[in-house]
Amino acid sequence: MRYKNIGPMSTPDEIKAEIPLSQTALAIKAERDSDIRDVFENNSAKKILIIGPCSADKEDPVMKYMSRLAAINEKVKERLILIPRVYTNKPRTTGEGYKGMLHQPDTNEKPDMHKGIYSIRRLHKRVVEETGLTAADEMLYPENCRYLDDVLAYHAVGARSVENQGHRLVASAITEPVGMKNPTSGYINVMLNSINAAQMPHRFIFERNEVQTEGNPLAHAILRGAINQYGQNIPNYHYEDIIKLAKMYAEAKLKNPAVIVDCNHANSMKQWQEQPRIAKEVMHSAQKSEIINKIFKGLMIESYLMDGSQSETGTNYGQSITDACLGWKKTERLILEIADMVDKMSSSK
Repeated sequence: MRYKNIGPMSTPDEIKAEIPLSQTALAIKAERDSDIRDVFENNSAKKILIIGPCSADKEDPVMKYMSRLAAINEKVKERLILIPRVYTNKPRTTGEGYKGMLHQPDTNEKPDMHKGIYSIRRLHKRVVEETGLTAADEMLYPENCRYLDDVLAYHAVGARSVENQGHRLVASAITEPVGMKNPTSGYINVMLNSINAAQMPHRFIFERNEVQTEGNPLAHAILRGAINQYGQNIPNYHYEDIIKLAKMYAEAKLKNPAVIVDCNHANSMKQWQEQPRIAKEVMHSAQKSEIINKIFKGLMIESYLMDGSQSETGTNYGQSITDACLGWKKTERLILEIADMVDKMSSSK
């Protein structure tokens, strides 16, 4: 193999010892883990909203966003569970572009993954300790999972990773919910196979040890739309898509059937402004169908301080340097509207 050894990395245990969570943070995580589990096990009528920047690029604007999210959480916490997106590593379709804070903790400097590991743990620690919200991150590199496993509320496996054996095996060891996106091809069976694998116990090599897992009963589906052979986006958030998924879930006999609908990516055809319309359509479908309402657990929305996106070298404070996002004013309005729709769903029963 041809590569240059840049330097050793601190182990997860070493970094956890250097950047430990407070007892308050651990208690917050335990309480939120229980509340989130209740939703996925059909013991709660709340809906989940996984919301935040496409990528957590800079600590200061990310924390500004999180403080605003915490404030609105106080208004909707009886109806919604807000899980902030703090995505610190990003897959790149062509291999080019910003790969996240893990790779490049300072966007004006060269990649430094040793520094990045410390940066992402400090950021997640700040989020829970300063806002009381535990966050979601993408499990892009399964071997890095233990750097953050004690602080995350939710793990997402992306469309390009969902068929990977390593992701499926490590997901089977995680105690929090793991969302498996449908692959970019849109094949639902591939996603369900991944969920099935994650829900099973496995024996494999992890961190230079042979390990045995118990399986993760909270592994579930994320519908994010698809791309056909001509590069055209194909949404899969409509009423009939979710009904079909519910039927396929039943046929597969998987535990805790559940779906989160991603309102951006191929579902919005990369039109970030469409996210509120998509979110409300899915909520309306859940109002009209008990089958959908039972399987539908929440939404994933890309949102930041400013509308849209900018280049990686852009200087707009709180504007995405990856996928375009809703700005804060639109975000706040949408969260309140979704909470009102949950109220109506509960009162109509």
